Amino acid sequence: MSSFISSFFGPSRRYKRAQNSTKPIRTLKFSCLRLSSTASFGMAFRSLVTFVSLAAALTGAYAALTRRVACPDGKNTATNAACCQLFAVRDDLQENLFHGGLCTAEAHESLRLTFHDAIAISPALEAQGKFGGGGADGSIAIFPEIETNFHPNIGLDEIVELQKPFVARHNLSVADFIQFAGAIALSNCPGAPQLAAFVGRKDATQPAPDGLVPEPFHTPDEIFSRLADASQGEFDEILTVWLLTAHTVAAANDVDPTVPGSPFDSTPGLFDTQFFLETQLRGTLFPGTGGNQGEVESAIKGELRLQSDHTIARDSRSACEWQSFVNNQTKAQQMFQFVFHDLSILGQNIDDLVDCTEVVRTVT
Repeated sequence: MSSFISSFFGPSRRYKRAQNSTKPIRTLKFSCLRLSSTASFGMAFRSLVTFVSLAAALTGAYAALTRRVACPDGKNTATNAACCQLFAVRDDLQENLFHGGLCTAEAHESLRLTFHDAIAISPALEAQGKFGGGGADGSIAIFPEIETNFHPNIGLDEIVELQKPFVARHNLSVADFIQFAGAIALSNCPGAPQLAAFVGRKDATQPAPDGLVPEPFHTPDEIFSRLADASQGEFDEILTVWLLTAHTVAAANDVDPTVPGSPFDSTPGLFDTQFFLETQLRGTLFPGTGGNQGEVESAIKGELRLQSDHTIARDSRSACEWQSFVNNQTKAQQMFQFVFHDLSILGQNIDDLVDCTEVVRTVT
């Protein structure tokens, strides 16, 4: 599905999206009205989802009919010999990093690392004659002494260090490893979609510049602008919401250091839609000390709410899309699957990559 969809909706192409309308959440003053134009948008959006599902089915059928290659391990087969090496990487990660295939803190941080590496690219800086970063090029792990000291990357030095022996054991580029490890990590969380996996990315030769990773205290304007720049306009306000679906299995270690590992919703071990519901509830308490930069009050004891999640959930440009994810598991799965595909290849030429998504399994 990954290559098929990219040919129509890849990072270099703009496309029209529409939103599913939904009943407003009573805790918010902002209402998503069922206007005629919104209804027509909803029909278009459902058509897109149907198209994505059909593409997946066709791709699966195509893979089943395609002649497969026997891998050197004598156990696995693949549609492309370049994918054979990933079976050993997957099994090593599952056994020795993800505790036998669990949706653990290491899995959460591995998924976080995919975003922090890939989003560090800026065509706007390149237009000014400056180096704008290489996107999904592994620079955060190749130059950890530089990039993990950037403020938004604080705490990622731990997962980079944990992943280092795995990179050394396998003949895989650092860029490929980071994105593949993130895809395998999420596959351990019940309810998660199958994420794209590619090999063939080029590794970074220099670190990304500071200031390219959004912070939880940034305004919606700053975040929307940053993501649009990184994706050449593709990641707009709507796709920003899709990207934030990752927070359903996320936690914060350093926003409030007194309560490390505080989750963003009440079900951090499940890929579900509770994050979108709970973020809309009126906050009344902090899980720890409170008053930390980038944090606002949460509605549930032990749960940490990022200021950026709070404001994007209530911004007029994204609130309706945010609400449309509540109790819509299928949409959460399909839209994150879609947007992760494009995030994972930022700065890379998809024509140079081999699609190995078949290696990524998911739990039911």
